[in-house]
Amino acid sequence: MNELKTKWFEGISKECPLPEYPRPQLERADWICLNGEYDYAITSENAEKPQSFDGKILVPFAIESAASGVQKHLSPEERLWYRRTFKLNEKFNGKRTILHFDAVDWQCSVWVNSVLMGEHTGGYNPFSFDITDVLKEGDNELVVKVYDPTDSGHQQRGKQVHKSKGFWYTPTSGIWQTVWLEPVNYCHIESIKLTPDIDKGVIGVKVNHNCDCSGKLFAKITDGDKTVFDGEISAEAKIPVPDAKLWSPETPFLYDLYITLECDGEKDEVKSYFGMRKYSIMKDSKGWPRLALNNKPYFQKGLLDQGYWPESQLTPPCDEAMIFDIAEMKKLGFNMLRKHIKVEPARWYYHCDRLGMLVWQDMVSGGQYIGTMLAGALPIFSIHVKDNIYKAFKRDKPEWREEFKQELWEMIDNLYNSVSICCWVPFNEGWGQFDALEIGKKIKEIDPSRFVDHASGWHDQKGPDFKSMHRYTVPVTAPTRFTRRGRPFVLSEFGGYSWNIENHVWNKDRSFGYMMFKNSEKLSAAYRHLHEKQIFRLIEKGLCATVYTQVSDVEFEVNGIYSYDRKVLKIDKNVLIDINSKLTY
Repeated sequence: MNELKTKWFEGISKECPLPEYPRPQLERADWICLNGEYDYAITSENAEKPQSFDGKILVPFAIESAASGVQKHLSPEERLWYRRTFKLNEKFNGKRTILHFDAVDWQCSVWVNSVLMGEHTGGYNPFSFDITDVLKEGDNELVVKVYDPTDSGHQQRGKQVHKSKGFWYTPTSGIWQTVWLEPVNYCHIESIKLTPDIDKGVIGVKVNHNCDCSGKLFAKITDGDKTVFDGEISAEAKIPVPDAKLWSPETPFLYDLYITLECDGEKDEVKSYFGMRKYSIMKDSKGWPRLALNNKPYFQKGLLDQGYWPESQLTPPCDEAMIFDIAEMKKLGFNMLRKHIKVEPARWYYHCDRLGMLVWQDMVSGGQYIGTMLAGALPIFSIHVKDNIYKAFKRDKPEWREEFKQELWEMIDNLYNSVSICCWVPFNEGWGQFDALEIGKKIKEIDPSRFVDHASGWHDQKGPDFKSMHRYTVPVTAPTRFTRRGRPFVLSEFGGYSWNIENHVWNKDRSFGYMMFKNSEKLSAAYRHLHEKQIFRLIEKGLCATVYTQVSDVEFEVNGIYSYDRKVLKIDKNVLIDINSKLTY
């Protein structure tokens, strides 16, 4: 049992961890957080609801994590059960009650008061049930059953494996994001979609609601104490934002937005926010295509960010821990994080929005390992394979491909309003890749306001929007004009320089890294040399963005800028700040 912990571990509340409102861009005044201690049991796959339970588990931490209080492995032949009771307060009187799960890995069934509310498949997207009709006065019982085959299955699982090693990590089974209750009117706002247009000076607002009567919609936009707009709108409107303050990492200004639905004398009001910004591609004076922000070329200097924590794995131990990673990287001069093969809680994106940090959002990879030829040998020689060979890429069953696409569209829809997300990354290094050209084009059709890295690293299908390269240990060279095909050139993974620090490492005897160094001085010098000898010269050859590996160590990987416990900054901060100041057009 590993004992590595962050400074936030001791402060995790046993009553209600992660108690903050979980959905900052569609916020209502009333809600109940259901995080806390649940009864848990592990049974065989065909077992009915257990009559007795094995002990207590702290939700929303996965059963394998130390923070859960259990730290047990769930096998594919087993099922994980949760049970707790809850009471409603007077705010729920006369309302519909929505039960929200922000993420459960992987497949689950949900009962309230012994009535099956529904089932859900997919470990990274939120879902909800209207449980009003089965509720009663006093205690109500919530029961959840979970199946998670991890790498024995085909599903989107990221880097989770039954036996962790190298860059493969401990599984995250069961509830791993916030569970909560929300009272709503019968007629209520279900979602909003926000699309800024700085060229026209408007914010596009699309409101989805379930009101089939004569309800009216109103919007109010504020800039601090100043009212920018206040009036009635249609369900799909373009609201003027005159002399808009533009959002950027340097000036992360956010407008507050209030949407009200009035129907039969009742009001449903939600609070949201937005930033006025534009992501685009433009040519510089030498004809190189460049990434642009707000109609100006903008170099993106980023880090791979896998979002793992030693005590709590995929679940951040607290809000402050999420803020730490974002704020510290910004202090060091980075302006972008590539959220790697993970979807974070909604509050993480909120903190990127308000603190000013660009985000590349990966889709979670799935499928079995594609083999050393496709995953290793061919990419070294820049040999790209057509990805419609479904069997070779372990995507041979049509239902597997459809499941991936459905979860991808859901992720984009759920995160669409995030101000900071500037790029979608559907596939990484060929893992589970299929039809990347078509999928990249479909993403651009769904969301033309952002970039797409359709095949990050390997097996380029000549799709939107980048010529995306990964380079570890071998020298970084610029791609030819032919392989770029008019696209911006991005170095979407590189570096991975490593240092194994005693007492701050997951496993000092089995640590993984691309190039090992003995101390901070040697590591910092190598980091500087890499940039000065290879990276800087590529900017004049069209390089538009860099993604260094990575924010922190993760389990056996020791190639982080920070140690896994976030207690040691491994590369000299002055070196990082100086290098980042020179990464610019």
